[in-house]
Amino acid sequence: MNAGILSIKELYVSFDLGSTDVKAVDGADLEMSEQETLALIGESGSGKSILGLSILGLLPSNAVIKGDIAFARRDLRQMSEDEMRKIRGGEIAWIPQDPATAFNPVLNVGFQLAEPLLQHASAAKSKICQQVRELLTFFDIQPAGQRAGEYPHQYSGGMRQRALMAMGTATRPKLLIADEPTKGIDNSRKAQVAAMFRRIKDENPALAVLLITHDLPFARSLSQRIAVMYCGQIVEISATGTFFDSPAHPYAKALLESLPSRGLKSIPGEMPSMVNPPPGCRFHSRCAHARELCGREQPALFSVNGTKVRCWRYA
Repeated sequence: MNAGILSIKELYVSFDLGSTDVKAVDGADLEMSEQETLALIGESGSGKSILGLSILGLLPSNAVIKGDIAFARRDLRQMSEDEMRKIRGGEIAWIPQDPATAFNPVLNVGFQLAEPLLQHASAAKSKICQQVRELLTFFDIQPAGQRAGEYPHQYSGGMRQRALMAMGTATRPKLLIADEPTKGIDNSRKAQVAAMFRRIKDENPALAVLLITHDLPFARSLSQRIAVMYCGQIVEISATGTFFDSPAHPYAKALLESLPSRGLKSIPGEMPSMVNPPPGCRFHSRCAHARELCGREQPALFSVNGTKVRCWRYA
């Protein structure tokens, strides 16, 4: 088994809004291995992106964080901001979810691709310019020399998406966190993005990838494991094949049944408030299998045949 690259234990993230707190991540535990692609899935607002930003230390000042985050056996929570800058964008890279707003509109794309290389690499500027052209060529943004001098508004949506992927992988990171990389794009472009991720892995086999997505077919095409997040909690972690063949948590089953290929069944009810989450299992008010215990006591993350599931049915 590959060595661990990321370890998150008992992570709590809340946001102080003055009169109230939003509990965005509530006791998350997650482990990732080198070379692994893990998909973190769930409905919008479940806390997926907040978990990803917690790893990078990019949460706003009103965030209150508790718990442990270790990367390559180093405690990220105990690092200074200067130490984190050396890791962020170098060893850990982030692909944001909106290509339309991720780039600085007044700087050309080549300069923005060069920034992480200038910060984290010791090569001469001429060498970095060559690397930028090679990155643009690798991600099929051509002619690379011309495109490097162009501005984000001169790129199509698909080109901006690929340029973000180029920026995220420029320094050959050990961990790549991609936040909703297929958000707002059609199926043909989703296939192109998936193909690009496969090329990235072929080019850098040691790379670990955390895919944050609500796109289940996309997650299935790329990941080895699935982690399901609901109302700030991770409720299931399983091998990708196991998840799609026999999901364990009732919420995971409901997510799959909401796919068009499986009947497009809506999940009854609404996700509870993350300001004042209910006692017990967060999903119990929407669950057909709920019993009295489910609304009273919060289940642990039980291990069942290689799957971890937060549900009293597996106690």
